Amino acid sequence: MRRRLARLFGAFLLLFSIWLAGLIYFTTLIPDSVADSTTATDGIVVLTGGSDRLREGLQLLADGKAKRLLISGVYRDASLADLLQTGEAPAGLSQQMKDCCITIGYRAGNTLGNATEAAEWAAANGLHSLRLVTADYHMPRSLLEFSHALPGALIVPHPVFPEEVKSKEWWLWPGTAGLVVTEYHKYLAALARSWIDRLAGR
Repeated sequence: MRRRLARLFGAFLLLFSIWLAGLIYFTTLIPDSVADSTTATDGIVVLTGGSDRLREGLQLLADGKAKRLLISGVYRDASLADLLQTGEAPAGLSQQMKDCCITIGYRAGNTLGNATEAAEWAAANGLHSLRLVTADYHMPRSLLEFSHALPGALIVPHPVFPEEVKSKEWWLWPGTAGLVVTEYHKYLAALARSWIDRLAGR
């Protein structure tokens, strides 16, 4: 019995060590700044989930960083006017831009759906490079999903940094620690699905 318990404890300790090493590696993938804020792309994709994401995406469009913008994962009853009523529209966003250049995506319910929706939008509009706007902690998984859904496309990460997420010394903040661990598990699931799809030739 003691030997069995020792073996079980050893196996648990090994698995926990692997899990912890993976978590530490995952946190190194979370960006702490916008590495490339100047490169122009064919399109901008904003993943809903925070007002700072939408505000940043609209500002990038107004600044001429791309000619088209997709807001992916919008609630089905919300219109562009509804989104802009919250005061997110920057001063440089013209009515012409609002009318011609912004697409509202209603189909996505998760990050995989965001990537699929963005891939279809990019293909329909002949776009080969995208600037991806989402929260810093969400960026690793988003890049994984987008690179799988849009093979060969240039994806420029453009993270935003929510004030309520304490990215520095995240382990000291229970709310942020829980968020990071949850994202890590979702990242592993997305990575496993990506491997399976590649093995299956999909």
